[in-house]
Amino acid sequence: MSLSRLFLACVALAASGCASSTPRSPEPRPVAAAVAPPASTEPVRLTLVGTNDFHGWLMPHTTVLPGGATVEEGGAASFAGYMARLRADNPGGVLLLDAGDLFQGTLASNLTEGAAVVEVYNHLGYTAAALGNHEFDYGPVGPRSVPGPGEDAFGALTARIHQARFPLLSANVREASSGRVPAWLGNDGTLLVTVKGVKVGLVGLTTPSTARIGNPAHVASLRFVDLLPATLEAVKHLRAQGAEVVVGLAHAGGKCSDLSNPRDTSSCDRADGEIQALVEALPPGTLEAVFAGHTHQAMGHFFGEVPVLSTSGQGRSFGVLELFVDPVARKLLPERTRLQAAVPVCARVEETSGSCDARKLKALGAEVKLVPPTFLGGPVVADPAVEAIIHPVLARVEAEQRRPLGVTVTTPLGRDYEGESALGNVLTDALREMEKADVALLNAGGLRANLKAGPLTYGDVYEVLPFDNTVAIVTLTGDELRRLLGAAYGAGNSLFQESGLKVTLARCTGPQRFKDASLANGRPIDSKRLYRVVLPDFLARGAGGLGAVLSQVPAERIDLGLGRELLLRDAVSTWWQRQGKPVVAPATGRISYVDDGAPCAPRERNERP
Repeated sequence: MSLSRLFLACVALAASGCASSTPRSPEPRPVAAAVAPPASTEPVRLTLVGTNDFHGWLMPHTTVLPGGATVEEGGAASFAGYMARLRADNPGGVLLLDAGDLFQGTLASNLTEGAAVVEVYNHLGYTAAALGNHEFDYGPVGPRSVPGPGEDAFGALTARIHQARFPLLSANVREASSGRVPAWLGNDGTLLVTVKGVKVGLVGLTTPSTARIGNPAHVASLRFVDLLPATLEAVKHLRAQGAEVVVGLAHAGGKCSDLSNPRDTSSCDRADGEIQALVEALPPGTLEAVFAGHTHQAMGHFFGEVPVLSTSGQGRSFGVLELFVDPVARKLLPERTRLQAAVPVCARVEETSGSCDARKLKALGAEVKLVPPTFLGGPVVADPAVEAIIHPVLARVEAEQRRPLGVTVTTPLGRDYEGESALGNVLTDALREMEKADVALLNAGGLRANLKAGPLTYGDVYEVLPFDNTVAIVTLTGDELRRLLGAAYGAGNSLFQESGLKVTLARCTGPQRFKDASLANGRPIDSKRLYRVVLPDFLARGAGGLGAVLSQVPAERIDLGLGRELLLRDAVSTWWQRQGKPVVAPATGRISYVDDGAPCAPRERNERP
């Protein structure tokens, strides 16, 4: 019987109500034997994206160009657009990493003790971040920057660690009392993740200089052990767990002035190359790559076969490293490694050059046309979810930034890390006058921005002095003052800003740099007289190389200013307001130099970048 006749017969039987025979289960289909697909021999591509020294820059850096157009560099929402392009280019193969100093430096970060930063980092999908020296800045939870009785010096940091959906790593931080990893860190400084079947180990590192440049009130109970043995121990642990690729996240940096050839390291400054020294000291094969930070310098170079990347920080750019792993041998293919150093983050770019570098675009004058950026063959679209996260805190920031102080800055006041500066002179003069002190000292690394000319706002002062320092007074004999100056000017290559003195230094940095000092009026320092020295409590606690001298000063002659109502920046702002006068740069010439003709030794950084 044909199929059509069989079908009609069944229909007729159903219509007549006649029962049909019991239906049979369908015949089982033959099952083909399972055959595993052939293993791919194509190398596994891993895309590692690195940032560093974000310092709370959730918002972009904005500049109005001569023609009136506004160019924006950085910003978390725009960066999220770049991350979307990277993840679309390599689905499931992207790791987003940070080399430390997430916090401190902007109102957006400081008003929330870093909570707004962590919320955005959670949304961006960071895998891990190194513990930077500025992660310790906030001290206890709440407005007090210095822990009181019963308060936890790591309270704010611990709160951020609990908030983060990614670990903050440091394999070389220890409790000074026990030598153990601090319990609040929540890890041993390492993390093992699997990406596209490849086991990737991450090692966090924190510059040992944190013990010297951090606020002693926050870090005195910690030790930051040498990077080399800590790295070797951590990598050994990760390899034992099966790590096939190990990447360092080091809040320790370097400086290379030429990014044009990643294999040419001749422009790298070995005197300022903490990360370079570490990488070159490690046995080959210890680390496959490093993302670095701390020095705010762009790097994208191979030291041996190890690529090292860092950016200038503040959210302006990011680095991209592509690693290829043999799927059979499970080994890195170093000849396939590709890197992009300092990829700029732009909301819009100049049409021809594709740049959002305000310094370059200013040179074009009024002939600037800004267009949306593209990356990896597609448009970069700012993430509205990030904009929604940061909008409330930026509203608070704007209200504070716009608050006028009622005074005017007559000319731009610039800072100088290694020399006397107009900004340093203005600030130390204000401190000395308002405290009726004999001498004022400021560490150059504590000045984080220049002051522009025009009406002064609280936001302007905050950008210059973002640290929550109190106004401290130390009373010293003339001999102690001389020893303090010797320590201050001999501790590194940064130059202390001062008021009330005339200081003579050697050109070369080093312990013997300080040569002589007199009072500003030319009178000699009296060895037996007591002098009142005003300075931030950061320095009065012994930071900046001053600890050896101040530890010998009786405690009753050191007032850390903890009972004062106003922090240092607020005290200076209030002083200028009460004076009601324009802020004018005094003449320079407080510091002079002698040169004995000898070559200078390599320099070491001692300040907090």
